[in-house]
Amino acid sequence: MFLGVYLLCVFLLPFIPHPADANQKEEITIYIKSNGVHTDIVVPIKTSVIDWSQYFFTKHTLAKDSTASFVGIGWGDKGFYLETPTWGDLKFSTAFKAAFGISSSALHATFYSRLAENENCKKIRMGLKQYKRLCSYIENSLQLEKKQSIHIPTNANYGNYDAFYEAKGRYSFFKTCNTWANSALKVSGQKTAFWTALDWGMLRYHE
Repeated sequence: MFLGVYLLCVFLLPFIPHPADANQKEEITIYIKSNGVHTDIVVPIKTSVIDWSQYFFTKHTLAKDSTASFVGIGWGDKGFYLETPTWGDLKFSTAFKAAFGISSSALHATFYSRLAENENCKKIRMGLKQYKRLCSYIENSLQLEKKQSIHIPTNANYGNYDAFYEAKGRYSFFKTCNTWANSALKVSGQKTAFWTALDWGMLRYHE
């Protein structure tokens, strides 16, 4: 019964839209980017609002390339992130722990010099007020120690330009990596799904 109701929510609730704030200025460009499993919020590294290089460090990546202009940020179950870069890597034990909020969470940061828009990467323009709310949402998801982010040393990098950091909260059936990203869009006043556990629930509103 529970599984049936949950699946109905997964496939029906994304069609209920959360409206965007009215009369937004187009002052900041962000992106939503999916790898087919996780959706990231991609933001400029430095703006008048915040300098994300004080939280996410290219020195923690394999490439150690400090020329990036954007950083993609995603939240999720730590075990799921570190052990499941693709659905083919998914283990039952990892899925069980994630679904029932047994393990802790992490933020995944990926650095980009440029981005190309496509079906899995959508550009969004927003005002400074909306962007400030988005930044506060992301900041509040980070676990800090003496006001510094906590890097997770790992050999599970997805590529040469990413790193993992300790985060607040616990993953569950109802709070997935994609519901976190969807909530980020809602908080910042962007059109998106009322609720979605999957990436397409957000992408469909930004053709």
